[in-house]
Amino acid sequence: MSKLPQWVGRLGTGLTRLAHRLESQQAEMRGREGDGDAGPRTPPGPGPGPERGAEPGPGPSEERPRAAESAESRKSPEGPETPEGAAGEGETARPEQQPASVPAPPAYAPAVSARPDPVAAVPWGVRVAAEAAWRLLVLGGTVWVLMRVISSVQLVVLSFTVAILITALLEPTVTRLRRRGVPRGLATALTFIAGFVVMGLVVWFVVWQVMENVDEVSGEVQAGIDDLRRWLLHSPFHVTEKQINHVAKSLREAVGANTEQITSAGLEGVTVVVEVLTGILLTMFSTLFLLYDGPKIWNWTLKLVPAQAREGVAGAGPRAWSTLTAYVRGTVIVALIDAIFIGVGLFFLDVPMAVPLAVFIFLFAFIPLVGAVVSGALAVVVALVTQGVFTGAMVLIVVLAVQQIEGHVLQPFILGRAVRVHPLAVVLSVAAGSLIGGIGGAVVAVPLVAVANTVVVYLRSYSQENALRAVPGPHGATASGTAPTAPPGLPPGEGGA
Repeated sequence: MSKLPQWVGRLGTGLTRLAHRLESQQAEMRGREGDGDAGPRTPPGPGPGPERGAEPGPGPSEERPRAAESAESRKSPEGPETPEGAAGEGETARPEQQPASVPAPPAYAPAVSARPDPVAAVPWGVRVAAEAAWRLLVLGGTVWVLMRVISSVQLVVLSFTVAILITALLEPTVTRLRRRGVPRGLATALTFIAGFVVMGLVVWFVVWQVMENVDEVSGEVQAGIDDLRRWLLHSPFHVTEKQINHVAKSLREAVGANTEQITSAGLEGVTVVVEVLTGILLTMFSTLFLLYDGPKIWNWTLKLVPAQAREGVAGAGPRAWSTLTAYVRGTVIVALIDAIFIGVGLFFLDVPMAVPLAVFIFLFAFIPLVGAVVSGALAVVVALVTQGVFTGAMVLIVVLAVQQIEGHVLQPFILGRAVRVHPLAVVLSVAAGSLIGGIGGAVVAVPLVAVANTVVVYLRSYSQENALRAVPGPHGATASGTAPTAPPGLPPGEGGA
């Protein structure tokens, strides 16, 4: 019975060692599965036979647990070990494992999204609006700078533009004379002299008629004012003579208070006359050289255009010139018809200065829409003041009838499709031209808009044609290769359904 406790102790020690070996083998297997068994395995070399109770052929990975076990067995006395001690030895003997990759976050961790691209974060509509906005700003700045430059040299720009309009009117005459064998210099001189002589005679005739009839018109205007005064006194508006005298007195005081301004305006009128004479000389000089060297000037202008856009501009130039020539011719014919018909109506209604008023109607017809209204209103006012309400109403009917015939019959028939500008564009261009250059700016505004419209339409179609030409055709296809062929047994030209 005395040997029984020793035998039980040895049995416990053996069981403990067996448990340690099983734990070390399980740790080794887990390490191989985690590391992917990347390390080379060395076969067990020949050595002494296995001890009793031990497994044969321990590998190198088992040497460290065995060394640890031997050290523990040497340090600890024989006897039963507690489970806590066995567990501690197993933990110290387990090898350290290095993870092959970063483990995924746990499921309860909040999802963190990556920051989007700033360009993609801006809405598409906002990006389009921003790009359009800065382009409009650049365009507006360019237009503003151009307007400032034009305002600083307004006289030169206006004179040259009027010269271009006169050249468009006279150039067909030069072409006809050259076809008849007249030299270019002589044809240009004859056309230039005849054109400016006719324009000078028209201006002289208008001034002469106004000066001849100014006294008669002044007396009739005074009589008309007296009639208006009597009508107001007996009108249903209950206007008293005291009120009329008060208005007349206020007008006289306003004229007396502004005497200095009127005098300064008279002095400025001298400067205006000098500027007008300078503009006339510049216009004549420019018209002469445009008639004589127009093609050479155009070729020199094309050299200033970049080579990539030169072909398109060269094609747009003749079309713009055709549009301008058609506009000037059509406007002259329409203005002449308006002046003749309205002048005849004024003559038969016995309105004073019928011929000067007809000339004014002809000149104001070069300002579309606005000019017809102003000249017609002037004729109606003169008829109303000089001949009474009935004559004024009849003149108004004549003016409206002629303008309706002009707008619905003459302009579509004479101008046709050569000049197509929307009425809103006409009104806006006339208003902008009058603000920039006064009456001269209003005259040249609509022709410039018409020419710009023609150029833009042509350049758009030209770019579309170039884009279609740049599209490659089918690879290896030719006209003969893609043409339908006749079936076998039929002569050429009879194939197909």
